[in-house]
Amino acid sequence: MIAQLAGTVLSVRATSLVIEVGGVGMLVQSTPATLGELRAQQPARLHTTLVVREESLTLFGFATESERDTFEALQAVQGVGPRLALAMLSVHSPAALLTAVQDGDRKALEKVPGIGAKVASRLLLELGGRLSLPESGEPQAASADARPQVEEALVGLGWSQKAAAAAVEAVASSPISEDEVSATLRAALQSMGGSRV
Repeated sequence: MIAQLAGTVLSVRATSLVIEVGGVGMLVQSTPATLGELRAQQPARLHTTLVVREESLTLFGFATESERDTFEALQAVQGVGPRLALAMLSVHSPAALLTAVQDGDRKALEKVPGIGAKVASRLLLELGGRLSLPESGEPQAASADARPQVEEALVGLGWSQKAAAAAVEAVASSPISEDEVSATLRAALQSMGGSRV
């Protein structure tokens, strides 16, 4: 099991990144929130899990251990594979997923593309006790305003710089901290819908 990678980010794509570790470029699938925090030619440390299939080996990486652990817990549910688990973490944070499960909020789970009433009900039934709160002690880099990170993530996902800046301004009129990047990115994505102009 590859549990962690530390190296230099070579490139950041819409759904993945390439990180150089010991002279080898590793392709890692990830969430918009994690990708939005990464920069090419900058050092990075990712919490990873390796998904082994008969025809492939796929690495998934996350900024925090809680994201990685939630990703693994989601796949223990029948009918939930790595792609659907990644989609869930692209829409909801680990804490939001935990709250939805604890509250029995099926509608919150159905907001994820690919999850219908049947899968949502199964998630609520099978995830009880498997999800835990994110570690409050996880280090966060200090920054005066992380707004540019969110804008760059949106541009990387296909929106123009102007549209990205407008979307971030619409959902966060005041400076945002590093720990608000994920929530701000999700809110901006929801506000923009499918329009990439």
